[in-house]
Amino acid sequence: MHQINAVLAIAQRDFMKLLRDPARLVSSLIFPLIFITVLGGSLQASFGSADFNLLTYTFTGVLAQTLFQSSATGVISLISDREEDFSQEMFITPISRYSIIFGKTAGETMVALPQGLVLVMLAFALGVGMTFPRALALLPFAIVACLLGASFGLVVLSNLRNQRSANQVFPFLILPQFFLAGVFNPIADLPPFLAFLSAMAPMRYAVDLLRSAYYAGSEEYDRVVLLNPITNLIIIAVLFGVFLSIGTAMFVRKERNR
Repeated sequence: MHQINAVLAIAQRDFMKLLRDPARLVSSLIFPLIFITVLGGSLQASFGSADFNLLTYTFTGVLAQTLFQSSATGVISLISDREEDFSQEMFITPISRYSIIFGKTAGETMVALPQGLVLVMLAFALGVGMTFPRALALLPFAIVACLLGASFGLVVLSNLRNQRSANQVFPFLILPQFFLAGVFNPIADLPPFLAFLSAMAPMRYAVDLLRSAYYAGSEEYDRVVLLNPITNLIIIAVLFGVFLSIGTAMFVRKERNR
């Protein structure tokens, strides 16, 4: 119970930081809104058809991307905690270092989900075919996308020394995944080299999993979903375990050596 309370306290701290900083929530939604309304709308107007809505396709991709990226970025904020010596204050408390990481992961998941909720509410206004049962069906897969993003952010965090490095390196790791994961563009028929890079992009599996939940039972399912949801879940579980184990071990070692 002592360790569980520590995890919950750290998670609550991150969530309260979001509630006290509404500007952060607004700014984090600007680009997703632009992607969905401007890019998705223009793609639908230029290449869409009556039987396939590219605005809906873009929405599902941007939703998964937002959840993944928000969680990853939030975990990387541990770098600023380290520079302010806040992480050292946590590390001298009588709790497991793994509890600190789990708490941070849970907290950033709680931070990312409200952003996803706003996008889902926007979907009702944009007419992308969102319904309440479909929105509820997306929730467990949204949590999975957040957890995968947080574990990915932990691996990135463990290899960076300061906030400046994070600001320089992270965009190079996350932006190519927008296209390799099929957030905006179909990736079913890529050249071998790009297909390999796409298979290596963790965001791809979060996007595909979320789309499988959204398009379940529809005629477009086979056209937009790449892998069976069970296959995606297995791959995500493996990636989550590997990222969490390696990232936590490397982060803890760095903190001990400070």
